Amino acid sequence: MIEVKGKVAFLTGAAEGLGHEVALELASLGMRLALFDVQAERLNALADGLRSQGTEVLPIVVDLSDAAATTAAADRAMEHYGTPRALIHDAALLKERDFADITFADWRREMDIIVQAAFILSKAVWPGMVQAGSGSILFVSSGSALSGFVKEAAYTPGKHAQEGLMKVLSLAGRPHNIAVNTITTGVSIDTPMSASHYTEEMKIGMVHPSRLAPAFGFLAGIDAGFATGERFDAFKMSEAMCVAAKRPPYDR
Repeated sequence: MIEVKGKVAFLTGAAEGLGHEVALELASLGMRLALFDVQAERLNALADGLRSQGTEVLPIVVDLSDAAATTAAADRAMEHYGTPRALIHDAALLKERDFADITFADWRREMDIIVQAAFILSKAVWPGMVQAGSGSILFVSSGSALSGFVKEAAYTPGKHAQEGLMKVLSLAGRPHNIAVNTITTGVSIDTPMSASHYTEEMKIGMVHPSRLAPAFGFLAGIDAGFATGERFDAFKMSEAMCVAAKRPPYDR
């Protein structure tokens, strides 16, 4: 693992849930952060809190379903920080609907946040990572990338497509030492998005998303020589890291 203190990470979906906890983890490691989210009030509150603890942070309010806005946001982050050590794309939207009820606009919005934004952001950081000969790109995946769910006509194909993009970019990035991977939660987590679609059975054993955050901090510091083209389980990885560090798993 490369020392990430003082390095830059771009993180989407940072305002709440898993992304919020990942932002706290990256800050605890001393990383400088560009945080992307559509929720302005929550994002700015997070940024203010991090700054009060000494973290350098650039909050960028952006609707990642909008290609032009996403491109402008990526450009702003690049102009401010230059090429990041890590890009972590966590932002996603899941609205369960019967297929008969979903509109094309609904479908496009979910797909674009998951896949289009992954493409645009990766495209923005790619030349600099190639020039540097290192970097880590991490897409947050889910069980929906492997299975089909009846009310996920947009989210499920979006996650499948994101896995496909990861596989292609991992091959393209390997000669340049750029790690491109996906990571899934590995367990039910207590987040606003999860609460909207988890069944009561799925909520059994649900954990706080902070339990998963250490894995993201570790993967922010890897190159292709460690792993690329892989699908990580954040919960198992984080728990193993806690065991290795001889400390208990933590909930913030």
